Amino acid sequence: MAEAIELRSGPINIGIVPEVGGGLAWFDLVDNGERLPAFRRWPGPGTADPNELACYPLVPWSNRISGGGFHAGETFHPLKPNWPADPCPIHGNGWQNVWKVTATTDATANLRLASQDPGPYAYTAELRYAINDDTLSITLSVEHEGAAPLPYGIGLHPWLPRTAGTRLQAPASTVWLEGDGHLPTECVPIDTQPGWDFRADRMLPADWINNGFNEWDGTAEITWPDRDLGLSIKSAAPYTRYIVFSPSNDADFFCFEPVSHAVDAHNLPGGPAAHGLVILKPGEQLSAACHFTPHRL
Repeated sequence: MAEAIELRSGPINIGIVPEVGGGLAWFDLVDNGERLPAFRRWPGPGTADPNELACYPLVPWSNRISGGGFHAGETFHPLKPNWPADPCPIHGNGWQNVWKVTATTDATANLRLASQDPGPYAYTAELRYAINDDTLSITLSVEHEGAAPLPYGIGLHPWLPRTAGTRLQAPASTVWLEGDGHLPTECVPIDTQPGWDFRADRMLPADWINNGFNEWDGTAEITWPDRDLGLSIKSAAPYTRYIVFSPSNDADFFCFEPVSHAVDAHNLPGGPAAHGLVILKPGEQLSAACHFTPHRL
């Protein structure tokens, strides 16, 4: 049965579940005895579905890969679907594996995953959670251990509460339109999609959204006026993109995912490097940090 490791410092309290993708069980602001979830809370021990977590890491890629795999040079690498009812391999495999805890303090935890899959991938990933004053920092890194260069990507997949008043500001310049199979079809200027223009603070769209945003400046602000709660997000390259997912305003959650590359970047025109994937040679690393600061409004 999966159990959470609790970390606490100042007003921040988190729970980590190494056995379920190394993800978070909860991320709360504790203020005057009141516990305010900044991420959606995990149902608890015995729940092994990573999509019930508060957040999980994305490695060695984010989101979907079309066509049953991808080419690296002249070699085609097949990949199998890894989630029921989805025909595409999705989110790599870090979220579906047990991570090893290598070090902990009251306010930090280091986790490691050594993997010989999926497909051609062989890598070691490191995941660090650190609470510093009023901020949770999550650092994810991956080192390629295969014999030939491969494209790598990383990201984080937070699940956040959605209420009637939820608002988002996250400046980006372009957005991918979504087609069949939740795959990208066309990248368009954000001006052409006013309902998704989060350069200024705005309500989440009322209907389906599952789109990747590009040329992100690395800052975001989520506010829940009806909860007297805000969440400031700050990151830097390679997190220059994000994905927003929510089925509708009837859902009790939405996802804001900092990522290093576009959906299906392995197969998009122009090649993987043109869409944010990093071609790692054996022994090379890719790393990124993201910082989350919950606060009262």
